[in-house]
Amino acid sequence: MKRRLRYKCRIRYLCAVALTVCGSVVLAGCHGSKGIESFAVPEAFDLSREYEVTFWAKNDTNKNQTAIYEKAIADFENLYPNITVNLRLYTDYGKIYNDVITNIATNTTPNVCITYPDHIATYLTGGNLVVPLDELFTDASYGLGGSEVRFHAPQLEEMIPKFLEECSFGGHYYAMPYMRSTEACYVNKTYVEALGYTVPETLTWDFVWEVSEAVMETDGEENYLVNGQNVMIPFIYKSTDNMMIQMLRQKEAGYSTADGEIRIFNDTTRELLYTIADHTKNGAFSTFKISSYPANFFNAGQCIFAIDSTAGATWMGTDAPLSDISEDKIVEFETVVKPIPQFDPAHPQMISQGPSVCIFNKEDPQEVLASWLFAQYLLTNEVQIAYSETEGYVPVTSKAQEAEEYKAYLAACGEDEAHYAVKIEAARLLLDHMGDTFVTPVFNGSASLRDAAGQMIENTVKSVRRKQTVDDAYMEKLYADVTSLYRLDQIERQNGMDSGRADLGKLPRTAVILLASLAGAWVLILVYVAAGFLRKKK
Repeated sequence: MKRRLRYKCRIRYLCAVALTVCGSVVLAGCHGSKGIESFAVPEAFDLSREYEVTFWAKNDTNKNQTAIYEKAIADFENLYPNITVNLRLYTDYGKIYNDVITNIATNTTPNVCITYPDHIATYLTGGNLVVPLDELFTDASYGLGGSEVRFHAPQLEEMIPKFLEECSFGGHYYAMPYMRSTEACYVNKTYVEALGYTVPETLTWDFVWEVSEAVMETDGEENYLVNGQNVMIPFIYKSTDNMMIQMLRQKEAGYSTADGEIRIFNDTTRELLYTIADHTKNGAFSTFKISSYPANFFNAGQCIFAIDSTAGATWMGTDAPLSDISEDKIVEFETVVKPIPQFDPAHPQMISQGPSVCIFNKEDPQEVLASWLFAQYLLTNEVQIAYSETEGYVPVTSKAQEAEEYKAYLAACGEDEAHYAVKIEAARLLLDHMGDTFVTPVFNGSASLRDAAGQMIENTVKSVRRKQTVDDAYMEKLYADVTSLYRLDQIERQNGMDSGRADLGKLPRTAVILLASLAGAWVLILVYVAAGFLRKKK
């Protein structure tokens, strides 16, 4: 009798556990990660309390940028003595992304983060982790230029619309643009003219490929005629993901839809990879991941066309302030800054990129408001102009772009190291071509698709250098390998793009988890009942 009662008690207990687990999943689905409620703007900021704001930002070796962050924090803390901002610097955005993903599980994400919209789309799968900024933008008291803000923030209408649009996805603004750049082709004009060519107003892919092949001529001692050295990689591309994305855009070929449908595996992509393979065979083309930084070869006279971000302009050219090679390796030549090569010069297309700022949700709305005030401070002229002067970035507000201080900075092009000509020409390139820029769709998995775009070029170049055959069979395997590596098929399924998938695949993520939890709980109950039945029979 006692055994039977204990058995019934165990069954009741297990059922209670199962229901508790399912209830927890339901609550998690309703309230997001860690049960954090959606953020609502407080009626007033509580100045009587102390706040700590953690700020994660990216910086390479440019000490001027670090100094600007530190000054911005000090100036902000003078305005708001009750807010302490703790700066944490990273060497690249990928490490910030990885740390945020890791910290989501322990609810220790930063308050303010320099990041990219593709990354934010992934953060959002965890629930109410990232604060939508729509209400904060327009709040009369604490919004952009609000009445209670203690500094001269830009008005919403002073944000460059093209840049602000990049931060809108999923029906909300989840970030603010911080700085913007594009890609530039840094050209060794001296060597191009020595080969008998003239640098055109707008570079074309045909021109770049033709000159790159012409450079490969050597003398009897295997030294290249154009530079007298035994090293020459005429064309080096820093970010091959951007290379593929921009080529496809210029060709009006598929990449992805806003809903997350993958369209990159098309005939145009294949043709582009064949062209890249052809020019890799004799060493006319390489990538950063394979050969190293384009600037290092460019400044040593071992590269003719170096494509990198306009934000990397201070590393480029004979007089580059941040050159990474020793002075005895630097070669004298004239550098010109051009937009990336085009297939149709009459209708140029180039990517718009650059860091954005997002704010992570916390249980305390006052803490979030303190974070927002600091993030907003990063848009002031004092920060925008100072930071843009460190590289070939441009400010993201018309207020900063039209300021006399910024105009004077551009006008002083080439006067000294602070006004390094290549850097200012790179900034002007974007200012002159803002209407020709584009951005890629943002969705959960768009960061993986971007990586996959570059990986196809990297794999193709590596295979050619290893003397492997690049044919249709190779391309089919490449497509399959990249799809598997970056789980692109799963991205389509999670975004409801697989027409052959059952309706279950189109359910919300929390609903799928709930159903799986229920099924698992009942399986455990049935196993326990069956085991008890067998024991009783024995």
